[in-house]
Amino acid sequence: MMKFTKQNFFFLVGGMLIYVVDIGVDFWVASRYFCQGQYSWSILILCFRGLSSLITQIFSYEWFKNDWEGTDTGKLKLVFLVHLFQCGIFIRYWFALKYGHQVTFKQTSRRDASEADPSNFIQKQAVDAVTDISMLRVFKTFLETTPQLLLQIYILMEHGKTNFYQYAAIIMSFCGISISMVDYQILLRKSLPDKDEFRVLSKFVYLFYKLLTITSWILSISLITLLSVRISVILLIFLWICGFTWTLKQHTTFCKSTKMEYLYRTVVGIILIFSFFNIKGGRTKVCISIYYATHTVVTLGILFVYMFWKPSIIKEIYFTVVGILTISSLVSGIIFLVAYYSHFHPTTYCRPQACSDEVDGVAEQKDRVETGRFQNFLMQ
Repeated sequence: MMKFTKQNFFFLVGGMLIYVVDIGVDFWVASRYFCQGQYSWSILILCFRGLSSLITQIFSYEWFKNDWEGTDTGKLKLVFLVHLFQCGIFIRYWFALKYGHQVTFKQTSRRDASEADPSNFIQKQAVDAVTDISMLRVFKTFLETTPQLLLQIYILMEHGKTNFYQYAAIIMSFCGISISMVDYQILLRKSLPDKDEFRVLSKFVYLFYKLLTITSWILSISLITLLSVRISVILLIFLWICGFTWTLKQHTTFCKSTKMEYLYRTVVGIILIFSFFNIKGGRTKVCISIYYATHTVVTLGILFVYMFWKPSIIKEIYFTVVGILTISSLVSGIIFLVAYYSHFHPTTYCRPQACSDEVDGVAEQKDRVETGRFQNFLMQ
């Protein structure tokens, strides 16, 4: 069973503080745009925030309802009201901090403790609470943080003027993406049999692979948006349709209800616009190769469109800088991707009979430690 450590506790506290700061920064940036008469930007920021909050609250309440099935209905009604006011995530942080504090600071671990031991039960409660938060954080990352990063970079490229609050929004977006990716990967790898083999260097290689490929893709979409908002919207919708269709074909079974399952698949389709996740265990070399090959072709295609459609813009310094950043981050991200799956992925360390060639998912559940809801999240 995965152990909840003091490092997990302090990381959880830091994540909660960043979550609160992120909310404040969003409203601050939205208010600044509103005061400057940029109403469309202000509304978009609030829409990203509202959509992300609504969907995460729906999933959070649904999980509470599933976990507390058959318990006191009055308690569940109170939880519903809290989620209705978009504060459900703080309940989850409260439980995670409560159980985590008991495990790390009040209890002493015993090597001979059985699974029925109360300390092990609280340990499991702490782990379950943290993994639920991790899943919700991934939803928030791709429903709000990543689109906001795209919007802020587009605004900077369009107007060429920079303000402190714009830099603050971009920095918070990168921090949010980084924490979400690393936290998700740590929890996933700890759910595998050889969890102690996941090295610190592996975390950094994985982080750079994700951040660089996402950054390159966001810069590419920003360029095409600068050229034509309509084309950019059509491209994003087309990519979502492709991701959603692929998710349907995988026959995911993450949620108990059909409606929630389709909502889950819709969210996964949005996630797949920006980054690759394996939602079906097994070999994924073909899928991941096609995914990033497509991103590479589209990115190069956007740059070539600029060269032939608006050759005069190539002389602009910002296009040179953005073009170099786009290509360099794409190449670097692919290098880190290859390095990660060649030398740092858990299949490199695990015993052959205990591992499968999964990417972000759990393929053979019988060979895995019981991980509850996490074993079906973005994975099968």
